[in-house]
Amino acid sequence: MNRLLRAALPMLALVLAACAGSGPAATGAGSSAGATGPFLYVTAQGDALVTVIDMATNEIAETIDLRRLGFSENAKPHHIVVEPDGSHWYVSLIGENRVLKFNRANELVGQAEFEVPGMLALDPASDRLFVGRSMSAVNPPQRIGIIDRDGMTVDEVDVFFPRPHALNVSPDGRHVYSASLAVNQMASVDVSEEAVEVHDVDGPHHMFVQFAIAPDGKTMITGGQMSGQLLVFDLSDPANPARVATLDVPAQPWHPVFTPDGRYAYIPAKEGNAVAVYDAAQRAIVHEIRGEGLAQPHGAAVSPDGRYVYVTNNNLNAAYTPEGAYDGDAVGTVVVIDTATNEIVKVIEVGHYPTGVGAAAGR
Repeated sequence: MNRLLRAALPMLALVLAACAGSGPAATGAGSSAGATGPFLYVTAQGDALVTVIDMATNEIAETIDLRRLGFSENAKPHHIVVEPDGSHWYVSLIGENRVLKFNRANELVGQAEFEVPGMLALDPASDRLFVGRSMSAVNPPQRIGIIDRDGMTVDEVDVFFPRPHALNVSPDGRHVYSASLAVNQMASVDVSEEAVEVHDVDGPHHMFVQFAIAPDGKTMITGGQMSGQLLVFDLSDPANPARVATLDVPAQPWHPVFTPDGRYAYIPAKEGNAVAVYDAAQRAIVHEIRGEGLAQPHGAAVSPDGRYVYVTNNNLNAAYTPEGAYDGDAVGTVVVIDTATNEIVKVIEVGHYPTGVGAAAGR
């Protein structure tokens, strides 16, 4: 079977960075010439790197080496969210207990201290950034963080259950949702009222990984790592999500994402090496995508025009054999899926153990 086209490295990548070990040259800041965006930001948790992809061309625009900015090789960048206008982006560093803020030019402009940060959720209606706890943390605080994005100051709110991980915020910014990895509980937090409602969720041990909320704010979905189920919630009463469907998906559903029109959601299934396609109107899984580059799929993001879905792949078991500039067999990928056909149209190699991915709006 012929290989799919690989992402071309920028001219900057012809020289190895002195401190980067293997892989393309990595800079500390500054966008590559000619790249106009919109941009996709991808963490390489195993390399302390963030790869910036120009979604207009699906080519790598820049690779940011966090070690050149003073962070350790064990920084473990995990998840990324981006301002709606693309002016800033934020990344959680599990190994540094930090959340970093970068501007559009990929310059570090702020940071906040937070114990083992994991998932991030950006409030589009205010300057708040919500932070959960890393899956790797055995006994983290039973609180989520609220960061003021302007001053990068931190507050915390109790959610009253262990290992809060899954995290998202309603489009109006009124409610933030968190869920536990350890027990079948989720919380809805009315941010303005500082009111927390904890809800039990029936079923086997789900181990909720991440939420996705439809653009109209009426529906929320989440996958259970242990149960292998996709749970669909109606948010007509935002303080009390009501489960309306439970669907089987390939093993270990991870970070889902809705298309901009809310019609479909794409759900990476880590141990299934597949991406499930959810039809919101039918409340049904209508397609499963498998193919080259899908090796432990993890995070998902969608281009602003809805044309492409981007899925990161850990590839820690070296099921995918790389052909690019990175050394070793266990090189991770970003798989580009055309939403019109649900076909894989490109595989981009992005370093070791890619996890979180965030998409920016166009300039």
